[in-house]
Amino acid sequence: MLTSLQIAQAAKLRPIHALAEEIGLLPDELEPYGHHMGKVRLSVLSRLADRPDGKLVLVTAITPTPLGEGKTTSSIGLVQGLKKIGVRAAVTLRQPSLGPVFGIKGGGAGGGYSQVVPMEPFNLHLTGDAHAVSAAHNLASAFLDNHLHHGNRLGIDPFSIGWPRVVDMNDRTLRHAVIGLGGKEDGTPREAEWIITAASEVMAILALASDFKDLRARLARAQVARRRDKSPVTLEDLKVAGAMTVLLRDAIMPNLLQTLEGVPAFVHAGPFGNIAQGTNSVLADRIALKLADVVCTEAGFGADLGAEKFFNIKCRQSGLRPSGAVVVATLRALKMHGGIGKIVAGKPLDEALLAENVEAVRKGAANLAKHVENVRQHGIPCVVAINSFPTDTPAEVAAVRDVAIASGARDAVVSRHFADGGDGAADLARAVRDMVKDGGASFRFLYRDDASLAEKIETIATKIYGADGIDLGSGVAGRLGELEKGGQGHLPICMAKTHLSLSHDASLKGRPTGFRVPIREVRLSAGAGFITAVAGEMRLMPGLSSKPSGEGIDIDESGQVVGLF
Repeated sequence: MLTSLQIAQAAKLRPIHALAEEIGLLPDELEPYGHHMGKVRLSVLSRLADRPDGKLVLVTAITPTPLGEGKTTSSIGLVQGLKKIGVRAAVTLRQPSLGPVFGIKGGGAGGGYSQVVPMEPFNLHLTGDAHAVSAAHNLASAFLDNHLHHGNRLGIDPFSIGWPRVVDMNDRTLRHAVIGLGGKEDGTPREAEWIITAASEVMAILALASDFKDLRARLARAQVARRRDKSPVTLEDLKVAGAMTVLLRDAIMPNLLQTLEGVPAFVHAGPFGNIAQGTNSVLADRIALKLADVVCTEAGFGADLGAEKFFNIKCRQSGLRPSGAVVVATLRALKMHGGIGKIVAGKPLDEALLAENVEAVRKGAANLAKHVENVRQHGIPCVVAINSFPTDTPAEVAAVRDVAIASGARDAVVSRHFADGGDGAADLARAVRDMVKDGGASFRFLYRDDASLAEKIETIATKIYGADGIDLGSGVAGRLGELEKGGQGHLPICMAKTHLSLSHDASLKGRPTGFRVPIREVRLSAGAGFITAVAGEMRLMPGLSSKPSGEGIDIDESGQVVGLF
C-alpha cells in the first residue's frame, strides 16, 4: 500500500470553487487560497439563518496510545461513508499544530484513503491562522511589557502577570525564562513563560467566538495581570484588543478543504485537547450544519478530555447540541490497556499486540466502557467504531462488541476506512445515520453553572475520570475563592491532564480506581470564558523527543515534500 503522503500527492482534487458551489456557497462567500483551499465568509450564516441545521455528531475515542487511535482518520472515513450511502455530510476538524508535526505525533490530516487534502498545507501553514493567533497573542505580550517599561501607569503588579508568550513549536527551554535583560532600554526584567500556540487563550477565543463583535468583546475582557490593589488588568485596559482583532480578521473565517472523496472539510482552530479547549471552531460547525444533513466533528484525545470540554465548554457557550457520538477504539490499544505489550511511538509494534488475545482485549475494554459511559452521562447515544487493522480477529472484535453494548453503546462496528475509504466505512455510516435518525438524544451538561469551582473540578475528576476526589495544591483553594469573589464562579472548567490515562498519571492504564487527582494550579481565561485547572505535572509547552519527526521531513529536487506523515 502507498504511504499516506503518496496517496495524498497522487489525488486528483476538485477546484475549491466547484466544491463550494456544490455545497451551496455563493461565489462571494468563498475567498480562495490557491486552487484547492478557501476561507468561508461569515455572511453565509446570515443568508442561511432560516435553514434548519443538520445533525451534529461528535467523534471521540478511548484513552489513546502514543500512536493515536485514528480519530481524525475515522472522522474523515465516516463522512466519506455517509456520502456513499447517500447522506449529505461534512466534517469539521482542527488544524494540526506544527509542534506535533515536527515532534513525534506527525500530522493530523487523516491517513490512507481517509484524508483531507491537500495534505501538505493542511499539516503546515494552511492559510496562516495559527500564525495570526501567535502574532495577536504576542502583540499583547509586547504591549504589556512596553507598558511596564514606560512607567506602569496602570499600577500592574509584575508578580501577578499571567499572560505568557506563545510559539507553535515544542520547545521545552522556553517553559520558564527571564526576559528584559541587557539594560534599561531592553525592558523590565521579570520571569516569563512560553506556551504552545494551541494552548493560547487567543486560540480558544477564536474557536469559541460567534462573530467579529464577539471576538472583539472576548479579547477585550481577557485578563493579563492584576494591579497592586488586586483589580484585574484586561487587554482593553492595555488598548491592544482592537489591534489584535485586526490581526485575526481573516483567521476568524473557517477554511474549506476536501477529503479524498470530495466531502467538504471545514478546518479551523487548534488541537491539544489535553491542555487546551481542543475542539474546532463554533463558526465552522455552524456553517457546516447549514450546508449538510450530518456534520461529524472531532474533539481532542479521549472522551475524558476533548469530548468533556466539547460538551461542557463549547456546547454550553455556543448552544450547539449533539445528536450522538462515535467512540473510536483499536484492538491493539485495548490489549495494551489490558496489560499486554508496550507501544512506543516511532518503534515497531510489540509482537504481543499483534497476536490474538481475547482475554486482554476484554480486560482492556474496561477503558472503552468508561468512555462510553462518559458520553452517555451527557444524555446522548453513541456508536463504537472499531478502527480495523489486518491482525484483528473475529473473536477479539466480538469481545469488544459485547463490552460496548453492555456499557450502553448502540452498536460496535468495524470500519476499514484507512484501506478502503468511504466503502470501508459504509457500515459505520449506516449505524450513525440510524442513530441520529432515531433521536433519543437528551443532551445535558455534567455540572451546573452555579456549582462552586472546586465542585466542578471534583465532578469532572470523579464522574469522568473515576477518581475518589481531588487534592488542591498550595494556594489553589485561595485562588478559586478569589475567582468566585471576582464574578468568575459561573465559568466552566478546562482540565489540563495527561491524555495517556483516565487518571492524572500516564502510567495507569485501563480503568484505574483508587486515585485522587492533584490540582497544581488554576488559570483564568476570562475572554475564552473558562478556568483551566492543571492536574499533576502537565505542561502547557511540550518538548521534542530524542528523535523528532522533523528529522525525516525534507523537500526533493522537484519541490515535493517528503517524510511528512
